[in-house]
Amino acid sequence: MSSPSVELDEVRGFLAKHEPFNHLPPEVLDELPAQMTMRYVRRGTPVVEFGKENHSLHIIRSGAVDIVSEDGTLVDRRDTGLNFGYSTLVEDDPVSHYTMETVEDSLILDFPRAAFTQLANNNPDVARFFSAQTRQTSAAARALEEDTTEPLRTKLGDVSLNTPVTAAPTVTIREAALIMEESGVSSLVLVEDTKPVGIITDRDFRRHVVARAVDPATPVAEIMTTNLLTVTPETMFMEALLLLAEKRIHHLPVTKDGNLVGIITQTDITNLLHDDPVYLAAGLNRATDLDGVFTKAGEMAVRYIDRGSSPDEVCGIMTMVADALARRLCEMAEAKLGAPPVPYAFVAVGSQGRREMGLASDQDNALVLDNSFDETQHGSYFAELGEFVCQGLAKAGQVLCPGNMMASNPEWRMTTQQWEETFHNWITAPEPEALLHAQVFFDFRVLYGSAELGESVHTSAVSMAKGARRLHAHLASLAARREPPLTFFRGLVVDRDGEYRNTLDVKKGGTAGIVQMARLFSLVEGSQSVETNARLQDAAGGAVSQGGAKELADAFAYLRQLTFQHQAAQVHAGQTPDYHIDPSTLSRLDRERLRDSFRTIKGMQNALATKYPVRNI
Repeated sequence: MSSPSVELDEVRGFLAKHEPFNHLPPEVLDELPAQMTMRYVRRGTPVVEFGKENHSLHIIRSGAVDIVSEDGTLVDRRDTGLNFGYSTLVEDDPVSHYTMETVEDSLILDFPRAAFTQLANNNPDVARFFSAQTRQTSAAARALEEDTTEPLRTKLGDVSLNTPVTAAPTVTIREAALIMEESGVSSLVLVEDTKPVGIITDRDFRRHVVARAVDPATPVAEIMTTNLLTVTPETMFMEALLLLAEKRIHHLPVTKDGNLVGIITQTDITNLLHDDPVYLAAGLNRATDLDGVFTKAGEMAVRYIDRGSSPDEVCGIMTMVADALARRLCEMAEAKLGAPPVPYAFVAVGSQGRREMGLASDQDNALVLDNSFDETQHGSYFAELGEFVCQGLAKAGQVLCPGNMMASNPEWRMTTQQWEETFHNWITAPEPEALLHAQVFFDFRVLYGSAELGESVHTSAVSMAKGARRLHAHLASLAARREPPLTFFRGLVVDRDGEYRNTLDVKKGGTAGIVQMARLFSLVEGSQSVETNARLQDAAGGAVSQGGAKELADAFAYLRQLTFQHQAAQVHAGQTPDYHIDPSTLSRLDRERLRDSFRTIKGMQNALATKYPVRNI
């Protein structure tokens, strides 16, 4: 049994590695362990409860704690070396505004208020550290509470303003009308030396020219609106909206130092409010011009990432828009080609099939045709439909699959019977190429057409795979080969040369391995789920332990979050999103969490190697 002095030395060594204690003088650090108590807290236990007083700083010796707001929103997750409860110590109010609950069995060091206050008073850096932490937590909570009115709090200068069409006030009414017609605009700003002196709109032409039979040769200055109401780039969208409504106008010139720099219209503000993925997806039912729509969804997703949205929300945005695009393109194809000669289903596979699309996702899709399909009679129709949809998706921004796993490829247009035979071949005689196909096509989800056709294929495939031990062993082998980039001593490994020098691939050795393992576990259980998290839940306690499923789900969430943050930064920098992260750019905590996630994956891979004879196939 360890002596008290040994335990105190261990606590001191622990504190010396973590903020803000690692900056304390040695003699001050020596005194802290004796002022603390350590306790074991079981998973799911509140350490601090909302609305109750808290009089200690709590330091996580091991484990993890969630910080949750009154409405149940997760504000932050703290793990080993981090602390919580400080806001009730640095502010006047001892009542907690959050619930702080363990999400793992944890060891917690409690540092009482009196000792904390003395430490903060004697060490201003400590006081500043915890004050800053309190502000950051409050800011995070406020950000999570933001609602759909956020766009209205955006400054006009923070978005790309429309460039106004201009002319001199000396042009005639006829010339002004021609300029507006050729430019396709509903307003014309009249300027002198870049300074706006008037404006004329379509409504002005109706009221002041047509209704009064004014000679078109008259100078436009005689009918333009003067004493212009203008706004600046610092004006909020909300202010602009109120001005438009109050003055019953539809156009507001934007000026900087008196010079015209843009124009904002009622339509622009309406579009801003409609710049929402749900609105975008819903609007596709009637849209005919789909070019760039998926790219726009990616831009929306980046804004959600910047606001701290969860990986599930980001994937949901991308998948929802991609699904709506595919449905609309199928409708447009049928309108062009005529009614389909036999029933069919357009299905998504891969990441879209799993509802896990990201900023770097490409197309993966296929067609399931009714067994009455005849190649001679019907082949050309579905070849044209597949090409129309896949090329339409590409124009919308969803890039073509490099492996050609798309409905435009005749290999992936099959009847239900052919699909079931193909899955049977993959399952009973798995060859390397067949296994790669099987992995993608088990993520099978109907987007359009006959749900019954597509679902019957998926149900049959899962049923055949459930008891296929040989397939399970092959899939386990593939999953085990997705080696996380860790050294023997669990350090991070980066590429040493080439295009991705000094980076590691967080997909190849991380998320892809979890996706593969979840797919394997769900097939062993006969689960019909396609999403990775749902598969892990379905298999927990069966093909994988409850604890193992949770650890993989946690690692999956963290790795996806890190990936999206990396990709959002690339988008902001004008780069193409990828999965190659330079660990030196990460914080110490993120590097530790990255290593922990990779260790979880490696541990599960080792367990697979024991459970399945992956090396003896």
